[in-house]
Amino acid sequence: MSAQFKIGFGYDVHEFALDRKFILGGVQIPFDKGLTGHSDADVLLHAICDAILGALALGDIGMHFPNTDSKYKDADSKKLLNDVFYLMKDFHYEVGNIDSTILLEEPKLVPFIPGMRKVIANILNITVDQVSVKATTSEGLGFVGRNEGCAAYSVVLLNKKD
Repeated sequence: MSAQFKIGFGYDVHEFALDRKFILGGVQIPFDKGLTGHSDADVLLHAICDAILGALALGDIGMHFPNTDSKYKDADSKKLLNDVFYLMKDFHYEVGNIDSTILLEEPKLVPFIPGMRKVIANILNITVDQVSVKATTSEGLGFVGRNEGCAAYSVVLLNKKD
């Protein structure tokens, strides 16, 4: 018998690099740096993927989309989240809600958060009010505080579908 509710936690981090687009939550953010990674390095969508996969006890994003596989080179993380969505559906679960936090010093994300919430909701076939995205700094501490990179945390509640 499978559980009616499952909770998953996800985390991702990527280093800043020049000559890369800065994409968070499926939204391109104007900034002089982007995040380095095998895919588009969208830490928010990666953290959400990991949260869903974790809730289902299906490993992590690296197991499903390995950085050693050339087909995921520069992959759009919206596509990765969409694949995780269909995997979740195969297990007869749906998202109850998502709560995510992005950690970075700059740029300020307030104007972009509504767009991120819409992108995530559309991919996961849920309403925007089921998606929380927050941003904070690390008060100048650590790699985030030194503006060396960006991190994201995400928690997801999955509900068993009837």
